[in-house]
Amino acid sequence: MQPPLPHSMLPYQPPPAQVVARTSTAPSLPTPAPAKTSESSHPPLKCPMAGTFYRSPGPGEPPFVMVGDKVQKGQVVCIIEAMKLMNEIEADQSGTITEILAEDGKPVSIDRPLLVIAP
Repeated sequence: MQPPLPHSMLPYQPPPAQVVARTSTAPSLPTPAPAKTSESSHPPLKCPMAGTFYRSPGPGEPPFVMVGDKVQKGQVVCIIEAMKLMNEIEADQSGTITEILAEDGKPVSIDRPLLVIAP
C-alpha cells in the first residue's frame, strides 16, 4: 500500500494567461509587375500560373526567344518558376514574336500577358 500524497487532490487550474501584443514584422511578398499594354491587335500568350518570369533557361544563357524570332507551336518561349519548379511555357501557335511584355526575373500573375506571337 502506498503512503498518502502530501498534497490534496484539487482539479488543475491553469495559470492566468498573459496577453502580449506583437506587431507584424513579416517580410512583404513581391507584387507582380503591372502588365505592359500590347500595341498589337493579336491576342497575347498569357501566363498559365503565378510565378517568376524568365526569358532564358539559366543565368548568363541566351533567351529562348527575342522580338522578330519565328517560333513553332509547342516551342519553349520562356520559363515560369513556381514553388521552386521551372515550368517551360510553349508557344500556343506558330508565328513571329512581335512583343515581349513581361520583364525578366519579375513576378507575374495568372493570365498576365507574357508575349505576342503574330501568325
